[in-house]
Amino acid sequence: MRHRKSGRKLKRTASHRRALLANLSTSLLRHKRITTTVAKAKETRMLVEKMITRAKQARVEGITPAAAVHARREVGRLIKDRSVIQELFSTIADKVASRPGGYTRIVRLGQRQGDGAEVAVLELVDFNTGQETAEKATPPAKKKAAAARPRKKRTPSETANAETEKAGKK
Repeated sequence: MRHRKSGRKLKRTASHRRALLANLSTSLLRHKRITTTVAKAKETRMLVEKMITRAKQARVEGITPAAAVHARREVGRLIKDRSVIQELFSTIADKVASRPGGYTRIVRLGQRQGDGAEVAVLELVDFNTGQETAEKATPPAKKKAAAARPRKKRTPSETANAETEKAGKK
């Protein structure tokens, strides 16, 4: 029995689990959204929320420079990409400064086709990347113009001609 044992093993050795969670955390902080299994998402969420809190505390007024450097080193133990660490301590920490916690969101997507594993999207709450790209892809002005234009109605003779053409092709 695993009484009072926190965390999921994810069917991996300790070193493999640490590497997996480090990679997932790095990808989440870089791309702001990742798709993975629910169990991996829940474990990654715990790590990322702690890192974001540490980055927020390092940016507070009155903290010593040594403490800020120590916070970067603590995060750097798990995240090896310096550009991601820079982004975490500058962009992400500034954006979530007023939020008391709950920096990530898990949205379940259903089961994966290949093995039936429960899949979810793990994303940073204050970075709505999916909605921004959808708005850029389809401008609303073009939608309204297309919807306002009435369709051309066929006369009965045009309908009959179209049906005979379909029958001739078969």
